Amino acid sequence: MKELMLGNKALARGLYEAGLSVASSYPGTPSTEVTEEIAKYTDIYSEWAPNEKVAMEVAYGAALAGRRSMCAMKHVGMNVAADPMYTASYTGVNAGMVIVVADDPGMHSSQNEQDSRHHAIAAKLPMLEPADSAEAHLFARTAFELSEEYDTPVIIKMCTRIAHSQSVVEAKERVCPPPKEYGKDPKKYLMTPANAIGRHPVVEARTQRLVELGNECVFRGVRLNRIEWARDRDVPEEDVPNAPRPQEEGLGRIGIICDSTSYQYVKEVFGDSVDVLKIGLVNPLPTTLILDFAHSVEGLWVVEELDPVIENHCKALGLKVNGKNLLPMESEYSQNLVRVVMGMDVPASVCLEESIPPRPPVMCAGCPHRGLFYTLHRLKVTVMGDIGCYTLGGAAPLMAMDNNLCMGASVSMLHGFNKALGSASEAGTVAVIGDSTFIHSGITSLADIAYNCSNSTVVILDNSITGMTGHQQNPTTGYDIHGDPCGKIDLESLVRSMGIERVRVVDPYDLSQCEETLKEELAAKAPSVIISRRPCALLKTVDGKKVVHNKPLMNDPEKCVGCRSCMRIGCPAISMKGNKAVIDRTQCIGCGVCQQLCRFGALVSGT
Repeated sequence: MKELMLGNKALARGLYEAGLSVASSYPGTPSTEVTEEIAKYTDIYSEWAPNEKVAMEVAYGAALAGRRSMCAMKHVGMNVAADPMYTASYTGVNAGMVIVVADDPGMHSSQNEQDSRHHAIAAKLPMLEPADSAEAHLFARTAFELSEEYDTPVIIKMCTRIAHSQSVVEAKERVCPPPKEYGKDPKKYLMTPANAIGRHPVVEARTQRLVELGNECVFRGVRLNRIEWARDRDVPEEDVPNAPRPQEEGLGRIGIICDSTSYQYVKEVFGDSVDVLKIGLVNPLPTTLILDFAHSVEGLWVVEELDPVIENHCKALGLKVNGKNLLPMESEYSQNLVRVVMGMDVPASVCLEESIPPRPPVMCAGCPHRGLFYTLHRLKVTVMGDIGCYTLGGAAPLMAMDNNLCMGASVSMLHGFNKALGSASEAGTVAVIGDSTFIHSGITSLADIAYNCSNSTVVILDNSITGMTGHQQNPTTGYDIHGDPCGKIDLESLVRSMGIERVRVVDPYDLSQCEETLKEELAAKAPSVIISRRPCALLKTVDGKKVVHNKPLMNDPEKCVGCRSCMRIGCPAISMKGNKAVIDRTQCIGCGVCQQLCRFGALVSGT
């Protein structure tokens, strides 16, 4: 049956059809939907892990046990998972293991534009890179066979455009291979230095075999790399599609090597008027295939987003190429960018006569983080930030976050900041971190604070969900990936067990309570944790109970003096019209934070 599928859904379908048994992931845009789709298949064990490192290790353990497994993450999550991944390259696998990573060129929802191909190169792992949903489905089905054939984890690299665009996919039946028996093999799996020394040559030999596979292009009927000759090439139908053609005199033709979304842009611009080498096995890159292709054209181009991985490989082969000398290193490409760089005319486009005002992301109306950030801003506190929807606390008008680095870093940064400056900073600096992020990688940072008696105040923003990636459960919510009851970490008990004696819980809707508690904990001469607890405003239920909001507020124009005090919290439900505050009752949930700022009692409960 054919169906339009998102790239992530198609990838999940391919893994399912190939006999996936165990899936463990940590949510991260743009990879999240892969695991959410897998969770819909009841014959696969799936879970949200506390972080990507754990997910990688769970998947590796399942593969060791003889069951096909996968883990998924976004590009920065691969940094967290790198430790087990690099050694798994040495040990190899028993059953197939697939690692899904999704890059984010353009940084639509990320703090950097990391190119995950570097991880594959450094770890010496094969990496497949699909260019649409159909190829994501096909490569997912192929990856397990490739993993088992070459005794290695296999990485499938997605990116935002491929993950979140749709193309036609033909679903097939699920085929589960027989489970593999686990057998003790210390020389293969026990990575003491002596054994690891023996495994390194195995990795190098495997890489050379994979290079030859890339040259041959086809693995069990699946074309991983392919040459698409221009329509004016004299290529007999019976010839092998990837056989190089001799250079025709006088044509001055160009050839383009590309991958992923770059392939789509090249094909949309040129159609079949130029020769294209489309790379699907992006690590290790082929040698003979590229050389033969280069010798069949007069001018060679490499079109790839982010870093010049393919281009540098071509240069190492002694080829002269155009690429990053004309194409940018940063952000996403487009059809028009390719046209401009190639010296082509850009088609006319529709232009709006009026400019559209920017609409930067903001916290939702009723977001529980708003009151806490307003208080931090009002107290002029230095705030070490973290990764989550609460990062928007750094945007105007709240502007209550000084920095953010990576998951869990706020707590460690606070410790280092305070140790460097001592009492000069301790009474005016905090770390903020979400409940899911705290479990992900904040626990060890807080252990450092407790262990080293750091006079630091950490605020855990507990909104009862993993909000930034679309409401996934986590170990503090009490529910698993399917919404079924499971083990639940009690944050207060966990923090106290680590040696933190000062633990406070506040309601972020209560501005006076937030301010009083922050002042007290910042003045204390001991490590402390404040838990700001209120469910995400978008949740329908918490702990199995329906979330009931207050009635939306309304503004009394007779009392409103247009002072704009209510605007200082940046709630999208509040605007000014005719010098009077106006509340959008379709957004307002009656949290009451704005009421606490109005000195004239103009904001009242609606009927």
